[in-house]
Amino acid sequence: MHTPVTIIGAGLGGLTLARVLHVHGIAVTVYEAEPSPAARTQGGMLDIHDHNGQLALEAAGLMEEFHAIVLEGRQALRVLAPDGSVVLDKADDGTGGRPEVQRGELRQILLDSLPAGTVRWGHRAAGTRPVGEGRHEVTFADGSTVVTGLLVGADGAWSRVRPLLTTAAPEYAGTSFVETYLFDADTRHPAAAKAVGGGMLIAPAPGREIFAHRESGDTLHTYVALARPQEWFAAIDFTDSAAATARIAREFDGWAPELTALITDGDTGPVLRPHYTLPTGHRWDRVAGVTLLGDAAHLAVPNGEGANLAMLDGAELGRALADHPDDIEAALTEYEQAMFPRSSEAATFEGAEIHGIGPDDTTDHTMQALHALVDRVTGKGQ
Repeated sequence: MHTPVTIIGAGLGGLTLARVLHVHGIAVTVYEAEPSPAARTQGGMLDIHDHNGQLALEAAGLMEEFHAIVLEGRQALRVLAPDGSVVLDKADDGTGGRPEVQRGELRQILLDSLPAGTVRWGHRAAGTRPVGEGRHEVTFADGSTVVTGLLVGADGAWSRVRPLLTTAAPEYAGTSFVETYLFDADTRHPAAAKAVGGGMLIAPAPGREIFAHRESGDTLHTYVALARPQEWFAAIDFTDSAAATARIAREFDGWAPELTALITDGDTGPVLRPHYTLPTGHRWDRVAGVTLLGDAAHLAVPNGEGANLAMLDGAELGRALADHPDDIEAALTEYEQAMFPRSSEAATFEGAEIHGIGPDDTTDHTMQALHALVDRVTGKGQ
């Protein structure tokens, strides 16, 4: 390619794109707001699906490295009712198509696969503007700028690149997670550890839900999901961990103690994670020299697909550019025409997550959604 490729954002999608471009001999620079790879923890576990995330890793030539970080046994699934009774207990027999890895380790594999200097750390994008002939200028928070012939926004929910293409902005989805961790769970929190089992736990009810994953070792990572307005959460002082924990736990009064212990016995303070979304089916008209991937393009409520879709976006965009080295616009058109329906289909999936399940919905509605999620997790819904 005669025009440099500039990626904003060194998340999984942006790095996958950079790696696939590197495999095809295409020069690329990634600008990332964080000051270093170790500036913050990278979240919990990800199940990397055989129909999207793993395809991206194959395109990146990183399947051997991926298999080396898979956490064995973590595809096990337990579904418990609020009273602690077992609805489903599915062991990991090693045949599932959604192996689990730590997000930070996966990101490091991608970083290690790129030439030194590909990622420019400490460059927070502050704004973007067109400068003519399909070229765009990015201004960073420190006042520096870069002009590029191909700009890719891989910068997440609050993308600074998105306004070049669309006026759409994220809106609160009506649900939020509250995260907690339990460490050394098998010895210090045995009842909660037994409830979670070896992989993932789901405990659903109308308008509220508890998810938990067994991560590396015997760490339990809990996501407490609540369908509540932003004002409800704003009334909780999350700087007061004890008070915030007690308030969240009250929403689960009467639940089995081994489930509520995932909230009340947390070894870290509760962290609020509101969910935002772009309109389902969000798309834009083709604008020369710029496109988006991942959450910047199709932000949706968490349903297990976000990271996988971002990686596949990156791989597909990289391959399109490699296939059309002398026609960037043909490559971007090909990529977007496939990406739009793919992301829309994933966003409309209604699983047992409380997304779209309000506090007044019936238990039958919740259980129907639960069965849909179980089918998807176990591969029956593909």
